[in-house]
Amino acid sequence: MLSAFVSAFRTPDLRRKILFTLGLIALYRVGAALPSPGVDYRAVQECIDLVSGGDNAGIYQLINLFSGGALLQLSVFAIGIMPYITASIIIQLLQVVIPRFEELRKEGQSGQTKLTQYTRYLSIALAILQATGLVALAARGQLLQGCQQDILADTGIFGMITIVVVMTAGAALVMWFGEQITERGVGNGMSLLIFAGIAARIPSEGKGILDSRGGIVFTLVCVAALLIIIAVIFVEQGQRRIPVQYAKRVVGRKMYGGSSTYLPLKVNQAGVIPVIFASSLLYLPNLIAQLTGSTTATEPSWWQEIIQKYLVNPSSPVYIAIYFGLIVFFTYFYVAITFNPEERADEMKKYGGFIPGYRPGKPTADYLQFVLSRITLPGSIYLGLVAVLPNLFLEIGNSGGSAMQNLPFGGTAVLIMVSVGLDTVKQIESQLMNRNYEGFLK
Repeated sequence: MLSAFVSAFRTPDLRRKILFTLGLIALYRVGAALPSPGVDYRAVQECIDLVSGGDNAGIYQLINLFSGGALLQLSVFAIGIMPYITASIIIQLLQVVIPRFEELRKEGQSGQTKLTQYTRYLSIALAILQATGLVALAARGQLLQGCQQDILADTGIFGMITIVVVMTAGAALVMWFGEQITERGVGNGMSLLIFAGIAARIPSEGKGILDSRGGIVFTLVCVAALLIIIAVIFVEQGQRRIPVQYAKRVVGRKMYGGSSTYLPLKVNQAGVIPVIFASSLLYLPNLIAQLTGSTTATEPSWWQEIIQKYLVNPSSPVYIAIYFGLIVFFTYFYVAITFNPEERADEMKKYGGFIPGYRPGKPTADYLQFVLSRITLPGSIYLGLVAVLPNLFLEIGNSGGSAMQNLPFGGTAVLIMVSVGLDTVKQIESQLMNRNYEGFLK
């Protein structure tokens, strides 16, 4: 792998792409550390240190994971890339529900351009909504519960609108960064920005474990993280290869086809999307409880107590069971809307392909559906186990049951980082192979 990176830097075109990608990632990290106007940076840091060991630390670190620590700091890039990811998922879901979106998907490049434009508009709307909710919680003192300091210098309408506008503009800029990396850089831009945010937190979280629990626990955590990485790589690379045979056909005086290939079906066909879905859905009840709760009430209502007891505490068996069940459900749901066996069977039939032992058309589609349902079950269980694994060992990483603050070492973060790393390395290797083959043919 190191030789591949050395060869990549020796290739001028590929070197420019890698440096361009690294430059935009560096700008993203600078914006993530830059406070928004009207935010008391020192007070925010003191509040984060104060609540990081509390009972609600798990939910705060969960929503803070994808922004690389920028969200709770109310920085310029506090909203991060999540509005764009959420909008992309929603547009994909709407392609199944709305016929117009399905027609655009089948139109090719022009239709994809339209869908991308809709995704951008929806991303801005979600960014405004999320920024408004975030600033409202900060103004009411409910973003970092347990901290008595004022983290906003101006809680007036104009001051709060200014922060919302800055955060929304930051989200739009992050979206542009991701698109530029995808078009002119190396790898998927959105995934690499999430990767950079998670990786930026690893040194500080590792130091926190080392200082609070000592070298033995730190070593055990590192070994556990390494084992999780090995397991994730093993499953992510696993696939079911369905043999496909193409019949011979004569066009003019030339004969085409007659080749054998395979259709790869990954064990984890859905990627990390189900985990993101489940995490977002589990956070919504707590967010609603905070927005509708009264700051003057001495005791929370009965339904707020239920949310705090079962849907906020990550060590609760109910929380773990619901989280695992949502991941399994969304895995089946996302695979069902992204992989259509009937379309794959029609494409194979159109180009003269068939699966040995199965007739083209409906029998092929039924067989693909059968295989897909069989491999989706272990894939969904794998995703659920990797995601809830840190919740099952909360007492090991930290004292006081707040090990969820070390989420960069948790299953979700490792899953995202390994998936993005493998995809980026594969893209670099494929570009190197293309250039080498061109040189050989010339």
